Amino acid sequence: MPRKVFFSFHYERDVRRIQQVRQSWVVRERGAAPPFYDKAEFEDAKRRVGGIENWIEEQLSGCSVTAVLFGRETYDRPWVKHEIQRSYQRNMGILAIDIHNIRDPLTGTDQQGRNPLELWSAGGKSFTSMYRTYDWVRDDGYNNIGAWIERAARDAGR
Repeated sequence: MPRKVFFSFHYERDVRRIQQVRQSWVVRERGAAPPFYDKAEFEDAKRRVGGIENWIEEQLSGCSVTAVLFGRETYDRPWVKHEIQRSYQRNMGILAIDIHNIRDPLTGTDQQGRNPLELWSAGGKSFTSMYRTYDWVRDDGYNNIGAWIERAARDAGR
């Protein structure tokens, strides 16, 4: 069954890296990787006036997993924090993917940033111990993201 995935990230700085992750499964032959769908239409959110929180809620609705794609400056982004918190409150699967080694066509690779999951804990456990973190390049995200998403969903009972 295809998973609906919400991608949380720092738009301005990482959009070209993010597009490579979000579109990685589209160019494959049918059935070559577990399918997932991205419900985030971040371009539309930028046009809405004052409705980002409602937009996030709409986008999270029906999703089973949130993938936090983090680069150099994602760690302290307010909306990323909000998306992680709401994903946890909704009992969604959560995973983090380090994207700093993905080549941006204009700027190349980036410096590594901190994992935003480090900010959170619940029941005396840190989110970094509760949820898995991957490196897109080192862990071969292109070939493994479908399995990562499926595992996060199953870990959350979805």
